[in-house]
Amino acid sequence: MAIEQRKTLPHSLIVQRQLVLYLADGALCSGQWLGEQLGISRTAVAKHLEQLQRHGLDLYKIKGKGYRLAQPVQLLDAAQIKAQQQQSAPVWVQSVTDSTNSQLMQKLKEGVALEKGAVLVAEAQTAGRGRRGKQWFSPFGCNLYFSMYWQLEQGIQAAMGLSLVVGLAVAKVLQQQWQLPVRLKWPNDLYIEHKKLGGILVELAGQTHAQCDVVIGLGLNIRMPDQTGTMVDQPWADLTSALGTPIDRNLLVALLQHQLVQELRQFSQHGFAGYVQDFNRLDQFSGEQVTLSSGNQSTTGFCAGVDAQGGLVLEINGQKQSFYGGELSLRKAL
Repeated sequence: MAIEQRKTLPHSLIVQRQLVLYLADGALCSGQWLGEQLGISRTAVAKHLEQLQRHGLDLYKIKGKGYRLAQPVQLLDAAQIKAQQQQSAPVWVQSVTDSTNSQLMQKLKEGVALEKGAVLVAEAQTAGRGRRGKQWFSPFGCNLYFSMYWQLEQGIQAAMGLSLVVGLAVAKVLQQQWQLPVRLKWPNDLYIEHKKLGGILVELAGQTHAQCDVVIGLGLNIRMPDQTGTMVDQPWADLTSALGTPIDRNLLVALLQHQLVQELRQFSQHGFAGYVQDFNRLDQFSGEQVTLSSGNQSTTGFCAGVDAQGGLVLEINGQKQSFYGGELSLRKAL
């Protein structure tokens, strides 16, 4: 099993990761003590921690006493993931990156030969992206920022329904391992109790009828920080709150890689048709009146699940009509 971290990291990232390790259990540590452990000044400690706070680390500074995290943090650890990995494809662990999807896309542009199922995860993203160009809130050490490489031999047209299959794979892991009642919203969101738990961003590079490279991005809320309410404009959920206990992010990475590889092999061979019933069982808006928007245009109807190509089926004035991907946005009708 191949799994690795970057061989050479900027010194600042090494120092910052070590600072978080010292603070990870939530205990109070003085700037003096932290500096002594790392051989740097208290001023340098303060600057590194300020930078981590800008990356979303939920940190308290207590005047005259030191620093502590708002909640204990479990850092992503290459060795721990490897110990639980069931796939041979590599997993790369980064500290702070622009976007895990962008990092994999860049590897493709540089001609790096990626193995199907290869995964890149990060502690924080400075330019995380959702669908339709939206920014994805990506605080340090709180959530999961996960991207996987795949390849479709039949070309871009074979990707129809792919984001729904990814959602089903994630839901299956969370249901089987932690018994969580995850629901799916077409075409790319995960929900718990009517609140958004995560999102999927699939990016394609290739031709219509030739081999197509696929980068599958997943942002999953693990433990959202206290300041989330000022950064996110919709109801949200996280796994820690849903479970009432911390979740092992390293185990989650290994489980997600394994389940996604299994489902994507099936999808690559047989397409989406075999997943229709599974998706419709978990459909967040099943039977409800919804509005589908694209630019200035909107369509309202009753949600009737998805079709064999992964298109959204709406019942409008007694007639069923399918809608497909692109820049469509689905909301419950007001």
